Amino acid sequence: MIFSPLEQFEVFPLIALRLGSFDISFTNASFFMLCSAGLWVILVQLIVVNGNGNLIPTPWQKILEDIYILMVSMVSETIGNGGKKGGQFFALVFTYFTFILSCNLLGLIPYSYTVTSQLIITFTLALVVWIGKLILGLRYHGLKLFGMFLPAGVPFIMAPFFVFLEIIGFFIPLFSLSIRLFANMMSGHVLLAVIVGFAWTMCMSGGLMWIAHFLPLTVMFFLLGLETAVAMIQAYVFALLVSLYVGDCISGGHLLLFSNSFFPSPPYLWCRRYLWWVPPWGRGGDRQTLVCFFL
Repeated sequence: MIFSPLEQFEVFPLIALRLGSFDISFTNASFFMLCSAGLWVILVQLIVVNGNGNLIPTPWQKILEDIYILMVSMVSETIGNGGKKGGQFFALVFTYFTFILSCNLLGLIPYSYTVTSQLIITFTLALVVWIGKLILGLRYHGLKLFGMFLPAGVPFIMAPFFVFLEIIGFFIPLFSLSIRLFANMMSGHVLLAVIVGFAWTMCMSGGLMWIAHFLPLTVMFFLLGLETAVAMIQAYVFALLVSLYVGDCISGGHLLLFSNSFFPSPPYLWCRRYLWWVPPWGRGGDRQTLVCFFL
């Protein structure tokens, strides 16, 4: 029988449940997501709460402290004005990092399941960030947030093109976050499965092939170390990008809507659906253009 290296990504129900036309079964992916979240809760409970911490930290306590310090420094450097507003988003970034890290590392255990190798899961994680940063941007800047679609110093004749590019760029993080994590985890596990299958086939062939199967096994161990590093790096990159996206929305990015840099010489004429800028024609010999923004 020929086994596919993609079989390890199959989602199957452990407890079949249906709600009308909806399948809400408890699957193997659900089980390992629960395990990933539960491991951190138990670890923190045992070390920080029950153990009360030690002046000279144990190895596990040192790991938790290092992760905490890493996340604090990341949030303070990327969110808010010098990190002044970053504290309220620390829990979000820390949760993303620890959850993705535990999912990635747990998936390296044989016969386990890699939750982050499912695109729908990584896309959902990215969608929460994307919707959240949009809400934060509207909360801090209101309708001025949409001024980020027009970069500074763009000639008016090029404005439609750059607005189109900025709109595309606004949606790109939704896909880059999800596809980067999904592709890295899936490709690494497929490669490991292929090499293990190759080594097993050589081992079962006997003779000289049995001796030669130690070569792909050696390669597999090196790749396993590389995949472990990738699992940790991807969790860090995801958390870092979350911090950058949130920080960019709070700081305002390159907002220009209603700003004095784009409208150097008022007056403005307001109406319910349009904002017209009537420039001083011919000032300094420069030819001005009538600009209309649809709100």
